[in-house]
Amino acid sequence: MANLLSKYVVPGGRVDLQEIEHMRSEGAEARKSYQSQVLDVLSEDRVEIAMPMEKSRLVLLPVDGEYDLYFYSESGLYQCYARIVDRYKNNSMYVLVFDLISNLRKHQRREYYRFSCALEMSSRELQEEEEAALSGDGDRVLMPQLPLKSSVIVDISGGGLRFVANYAYEPQSLILCRYSLLVAGENKEYNLVGRVLSVRELTNRKGVYEHRVQYINVDAAEREEIIKYIFDEERRTLKNQKGE
Repeated sequence: MANLLSKYVVPGGRVDLQEIEHMRSEGAEARKSYQSQVLDVLSEDRVEIAMPMEKSRLVLLPVDGEYDLYFYSESGLYQCYARIVDRYKNNSMYVLVFDLISNLRKHQRREYYRFSCALEMSSRELQEEEEAALSGDGDRVLMPQLPLKSSVIVDISGGGLRFVANYAYEPQSLILCRYSLLVAGENKEYNLVGRVLSVRELTNRKGVYEHRVQYINVDAAEREEIIKYIFDEERRTLKNQKGE
């Protein structure tokens, strides 16, 4: 099976497991999905994956169970179907062994992994002239001198971000999001326009509002830089957890 698994899948990478339709429990409204981590690529059609956890408890997936696997890599999201052929404990690690039952393919639907973080961000609502410029050939931001308000990004992805602030924007409003990421060893500033999809006051923090934002003007190069930043930060976190 020409999967080129080792070319796109690396130990330590994130993998999502989703039940194949016939595995779904009777009466369940949706297929169950889990997040886990690749432990090793044994061959081009066999991979070891850490047994997933749910609410700090191991999820004992059954041998012969078939799952839809989504592997996250620097070059994109890859999908295949696979069957559990073994499960065992290796030292303190619980391991699932999967055999691929389909070819690995690049997943075309644009899904972006949201990376939890705490990044400073400045923002403001766009002026009418700036909104009009977005639909034409004008500059992305026409009035860079306007004051910005502080907030904190709590998760970020190639498609948008979530931030908290002690103020609230109106849903569907367009806002300028300004923040910096460590890219190629240097801090790079991003000035991206996003649409506020939803706003809610946090139940345990009165006066603090969570906003979900979708980018509307990010170009392909910036999106890939953001995705690479997320991938690099995840790899760094995993290395620190392992004490490497």
